[in-house]
Order: sequence, then structure tokens, then C-alpha cells
Amino acid sequence: MSHDAWLVVAICGIGTVALKTTGPLLLGGRDLPGWVGGVLALLAPTLLAALIVTQAFAGDRVLVLDARAAGLAAAAIALALRAPLLVVLVLAAAVAAGARALGWLA
Repeated sequence: MSHDAWLVVAICGIGTVALKTTGPLLLGGRDLPGWVGGVLALLAPTLLAALIVTQAFAGDRVLVLDARAAGLAAAAIALALRAPLLVVLVLAAAVAAGARALGWLA
């Protein structure tokens, strides 16, 4: 990795630590308002979903539909059918690998 990449990693790490310490320093042991707790509870799943979608469908400023999309679709169907998480993960990986091996989606 270049020096610029390590600089970005260091800045992101310092920023993360700063953000995590800001809340306790500003609140000083006080409880958060009720609506803030609701927003914070939804923040992690929303960010995770955004990360999954961008990793599955993004590529050099174009929409990419490849084996990752097939695996994600299989995982979504398995989750809708309330399959156990291990089954969802194995199914998604198998569908993506199968689609790539068979050349259905490059």
C-alpha cells in the first residue's frame, strides 16, 4: 500500500475514535432522548444494507449485475422464507459460485 493509503487509514481511525468519544463527553452520563435511541437502533442495519448493496451492484460508476447479485437474491429469498443464517450464507455462496462457474453471470 502506498503512503497515501496509510494516511487515509490513519485519518479514518483517528476520526472513528474521535466520534466514539464525543458522545460520552458531550452527554456526561445523561440519558438520551427516546427518539434518539430509535434512530440509533436503525442506524447500524441501514449502514450494513448500504454497504451490501454498494458492494454487490457497484462498479466504476455503472450498475453491475453479476454472480454477486444472484447470490444476494438467493440470500434475500432464503431470509424471506426464514431460513437459519448459516443456511442463508451457504446458499448465497453456492448460488454465486455456481453462477460464476457456469458462466451465467460473468
